[in-house]
Amino acid sequence: MTIDALLAAAAARHASDVHLRVGQPPLVRVNGVLERWPTFPVVSRDDLESLASRLLTTDQMERLDRTQEVDVAWVFPGVGRCRASVFRQRGSLAVALRLIPVSVPALADLGLPASVEALARESRGLVLVTGATGSGKSTTLAALVAAINLHRPVHILTIEDPIEFLHDDVQAVISQREVGIDVPSYPAGLKSALRQDPDVILLGELRDMETIETALVAAETGHLVLSTLHTLDAPETINRIVSVFEPHHQAQIRHQLARVLRASISQRLLPRADGKGRVLAAEVLVSTPYVRDCIADRDKTSLLASAIASGSHEYGMQSFDQAILALCQQQVVTEEEAARWVTNVEEFKMRLRGITPGSRPSSSPSRFQS
Repeated sequence: MTIDALLAAAAARHASDVHLRVGQPPLVRVNGVLERWPTFPVVSRDDLESLASRLLTTDQMERLDRTQEVDVAWVFPGVGRCRASVFRQRGSLAVALRLIPVSVPALADLGLPASVEALARESRGLVLVTGATGSGKSTTLAALVAAINLHRPVHILTIEDPIEFLHDDVQAVISQREVGIDVPSYPAGLKSALRQDPDVILLGELRDMETIETALVAAETGHLVLSTLHTLDAPETINRIVSVFEPHHQAQIRHQLARVLRASISQRLLPRADGKGRVLAAEVLVSTPYVRDCIADRDKTSLLASAIASGSHEYGMQSFDQAILALCQQQVVTEEEAARWVTNVEEFKMRLRGITPGSRPSSSPSRFQS
């Protein structure tokens, strides 16, 4: 099996991932769906051993033997960068490859509202991008970094596992550190980052209590901190961060988070109506006095969803339902597909037909408002 030919074919199909296991043909994820590619040979044990020796350094091979898994980034000629996870399953090697776009897209090209572009002008605080695996979180973070890089003479320091998008200095100076190569861990990298005069710190992921705690302190002390979480929406994001800490510490964390959080962007990718890939639907929470109150008070966190829906015009917020309705009105996604993703299907269908719940039908379509 020629891995370069396989990846070239996957890139031509705009695939996001390639999975390789012993005794199976390659599996390729296209538009969110896994496809078997039997036109390529069944993967052998020797194929994967050869690929692992190509992807991994001697130190990384030793780490693979010790921990049974290792993540790396790699450049394949003619294809571009890939994020590779090499791991063991059923006693043999397996490899999952994420194809990384060659260029960093602009925030507007991702379909994010202007309120997200405004975050690139923030000088301090915490910005979180959340969503399921494969929802484009890393791409949105890279686009934010690129936007800052274009306009601000600042020091941007990233800590990633592994480094995905490569950034060249434009207005900013960008230092990119990879866990396991340039720095031993996220917590160690974040602590040392505070001594390296950064203005903006990008953390690939908020993985543990120590990293979250240090990130909150960094955001409090004059840095703009960008990071991700595997959560589905804003209320879950707040509760996930708080739940990492001991109960007696959670009230303090809520108030600290309320002070520093600038925005939470939650993402989902929906199939396009024309079958040409997927489109981003994003929930955008922007910090306001009321939002800060909802974060600080455990009993009010459930009110964040209504705060997002009602803050669309004044603050540039949007709920998932509002974003999906707009995509449906623009005929970017089908009504059937949209109905699978919205929270309230009946309300969505009424608004799509210009009917505001609780009012008489309107002769003209209305936007999805609260």
